[in-house]
Amino acid sequence: MKNFIRILLASVVIFNVFSCSKDEVSEVLEEQEELVDDVVVKDDDTSFEATDWTTTSHSKDADPNFEEVFQDNTVKRLDFVITKERWQSMLDDMTNTYGVFGASSGGGQGGGLITTNEDPIFVPGEVFYNGKQWYRVGLRFKGNSSLQSSWRNGILKLSFKMDFDEFEDNYPQIKNQRFYGFKKFSLKNNYEDKSFLREKVATDIFRNSGLAASHAAFYTLYIDYGDGPKYFGLYTLVEEVDGSVLDTQFSSDNGNLYKPDGDAASFALGTFDQDEYEKKTNEDEANFTDVSNLLNIIHDSKRTTDPASWRADLEAVFDTDVFLKYLAVNTVIQNWDTYGRMTHNYYLYNNPDNDKLTWIPWDNNEALQTGKRGGSLPLDFSGLNTTEWPLIGYLYQDDIYKAKYNTYVEEVINNAFKDNTIQDLYTNYASLIEQYATSELSGYSFLNNSSDFQSAVSQLKNHVTSRKNAVLDYLK
Repeated sequence: MKNFIRILLASVVIFNVFSCSKDEVSEVLEEQEELVDDVVVKDDDTSFEATDWTTTSHSKDADPNFEEVFQDNTVKRLDFVITKERWQSMLDDMTNTYGVFGASSGGGQGGGLITTNEDPIFVPGEVFYNGKQWYRVGLRFKGNSSLQSSWRNGILKLSFKMDFDEFEDNYPQIKNQRFYGFKKFSLKNNYEDKSFLREKVATDIFRNSGLAASHAAFYTLYIDYGDGPKYFGLYTLVEEVDGSVLDTQFSSDNGNLYKPDGDAASFALGTFDQDEYEKKTNEDEANFTDVSNLLNIIHDSKRTTDPASWRADLEAVFDTDVFLKYLAVNTVIQNWDTYGRMTHNYYLYNNPDNDKLTWIPWDNNEALQTGKRGGSLPLDFSGLNTTEWPLIGYLYQDDIYKAKYNTYVEEVINNAFKDNTIQDLYTNYASLIEQYATSELSGYSFLNNSSDFQSAVSQLKNHVTSRKNAVLDYLK
């Protein structure tokens, strides 16, 4: 660990060699050596001193610094340092839950996906960025099918959750620790996305359409778990909804935030189950009337007997305008791994400004392609089982809502998903990340070879053109 930290800190100095004299460089190196020794000696000591702590970089008092963390024109680097014992505990926990690492990679029987309500364990680790240290950060693996599939196929490039004050009760020095104003992130491994672009571009498109959605940026990740830093590959850092998205894109974060998952997430008749509406805020308040009211109104008989009254009731509890705009974006760009095909990958937030449940998209690594499980829904939702997916089916059957949806579809293709704009975006992002993507190591990559990357980018560019043509045909 000492060698790794020495290399990391020295590398920061190297960037400044040409602006410093030889004596100044030597002085800085001596200071860094002292810091390395101090960090190593006190690694597991609760009496450590958070020497790199500043208000702007580490404190809760700082506003989220999007310009620092979510830059579009650069690939930044994160380093994790986790003790060998803690790293092994993370791996043991994964083995206990999902089986032996690499069990499916050699032709073994991996079996079907395992259903579990337990997240992988958090461990404290050190995070380094741009020469600064963040202390005892909560680090764990994250994901569902992507996590299991990667693990079973022997790919150690796993997604992570980062929570900067997860262990503040154990280490009072890090109370309310933040990373430039952010409490937590998802660090996503771009599973089954050989272009590495889908998560980033999809979030761009949702926000550019005027919807609340996460920011994302490209980062490389190195991890030292006792044997020196290892390149884990190119990741996408994603802003968490139950954090800065609420803080910065809504006037208040006091409303109920739900992450539905399971049958209840379909809003089909008779599926209500409050255990499947996982609360991310106000967890101690056992009040789920906002989501139960929504389900009741969706299935009210007034939908067919008095549509105007049904719409008024629905709009009193659900932001239909936001949902229809989201639906237009999601269907134009194509994203199968969410509502309409799968009962997960969205949030509902009871916006305190209007007391309406508001739709927030999440997890977009499968977007921008036709997809699996029957593929993404067609623009006219033909073949959709309306009773299984009533939020789409019933709204599209209503002439007023259908007209609004059609308007948004046209807006998407003319603005946020305009063909030449997105083509240029793919070109620029691909040029930015190619060297990092194609230098991933065997066992830490989903690429078979470097040509996989360019082929995947070309597919994305072709997809833009095909979606423009599909929308023009639909709107005729």
